[in-house]
Amino acid sequence: MRVIINGDKDLYTKFVENHPKGHILQTLEWAAVKDDNWEHVYVMLEDQGNIKASMLLLIRKLPIIGKNMIYSPRGPVCDMHDKTVLTFLITEVKKLAKQYNAIMLKIDPDIKADDSEVIKNLEDLGFMRNEEALNFEGIQPRFVFRLDIRPDLDELMANFHSKTRYNIRLAERKGVTVRMGTRQDLPAFHQIMEVTGLRDNFVVRPLSYFEKMYDCLYDKGYMELALAEYQGQIVSGIICLFCGDKCWYLYGASSNEHRNVMPNYLLQWEMIKRAKERGCTMYDFRGVSGDINPDNPLYGLYRFKKGFNGEFTEFIGEFDMVLSSMWYSIWQKAVPAFRKARRKVTLMLKRSKEDMEKHEHDAVGGME
Repeated sequence: MRVIINGDKDLYTKFVENHPKGHILQTLEWAAVKDDNWEHVYVMLEDQGNIKASMLLLIRKLPIIGKNMIYSPRGPVCDMHDKTVLTFLITEVKKLAKQYNAIMLKIDPDIKADDSEVIKNLEDLGFMRNEEALNFEGIQPRFVFRLDIRPDLDELMANFHSKTRYNIRLAERKGVTVRMGTRQDLPAFHQIMEVTGLRDNFVVRPLSYFEKMYDCLYDKGYMELALAEYQGQIVSGIICLFCGDKCWYLYGASSNEHRNVMPNYLLQWEMIKRAKERGCTMYDFRGVSGDINPDNPLYGLYRFKKGFNGEFTEFIGEFDMVLSSMWYSIWQKAVPAFRKARRKVTLMLKRSKEDMEKHEHDAVGGME
């Protein structure tokens, strides 16, 4: 066996797209989306002429200390039960990480939480499992709903919760329409993303990020934007990502207006149909909270996605291979505090801006 660093791009892409554990976040195109802040290296493990594993490594320089962290989102792509392959791959990647002066190697593989064999394999290799996260504390969601979309459309619809079926049909009756969007639709989508972020208390990436995502992914067939319209107005939208036979619902946005015509339900249904047309077998609704207490503020998101009757899936979460104990300890304490403070300030500024614009509008209205 040998590890190939930054080898044949087409070979790497073909392997990721066709492997059962292949993921959009392991593609070179995703690395291009992130290249404003992250360098990248991609590796392949070859065994007697056959590629057996791959891994995209995103490398980020940490401020002040002059060291790096390395993160492989939903990596590695391989049979992680094959300890021989996994050990060889991680041993070589660890050497590479040290060359980059990294304080840690972080992974969050697409492995279910009850897979004790993979967990043991990773711990035997020196990985340390992060604390359990019930909500969205990790980089990638720990809990998702995944829908097997191989059955025909009638069977899929019949398996939805009765309220979900009702809301899909209500949207159709009320005249909600869904169309596939273009790059020119991104400002309108981003505008309602901002509305959604303020309503649901999360920070929204800038428009430029969505434009870059579109530029890097759309022409390769990895991304689609769908928009729901009502009475000539865009009222909701979603971005889905595709790789191989898998589809991920990555971003969703909805206006505060006309929510009663249930555009979000119809959007999901139309994108499920779109994914089937593209040959996908799995539709991933992405993150929900693991705390399914109805009192949880995130319970509404859980209930919405649950209505489509996907499998409630918990992943094994984040595993870190610590390469510098002192700097890793500082990182573990500093980053959550920084993220919390940044999120609080960002939301406060956006709400302040929204209030100011509202007051200006009210003042103009008074003069009229």
